[in-house]
Amino acid sequence: MPKGPKGQKRPADVIGNAVKVMQIATGEDKEEFDGAADGKDPAAQAMGRKGGKARAESLSAKKRKEIAKRAAAKRWAEKKTTTDDS
Repeated sequence: MPKGPKGQKRPADVIGNAVKVMQIATGEDKEEFDGAADGKDPAAQAMGRKGGKARAESLSAKKRKEIAKRAAAKRWAEKKTTTDDS
């Protein structure tokens, strides 16, 4: 049986899947969803949040600005392997 993005059981056929989605949308059926079971350790997630906050507090404004500039340059850099349809 196919599974949804969070591991939920889904009907294998298209019509059955459409009916399941309609039932969830109208409230006839509850979606099988376990938000906590995303495959990650909650303790590790908490530690990661603490580490990010500690790093942000320890950086100077100048260093944060440098990091932000490098990140923006990476995001906005044009890809070298783009295709031109003109």
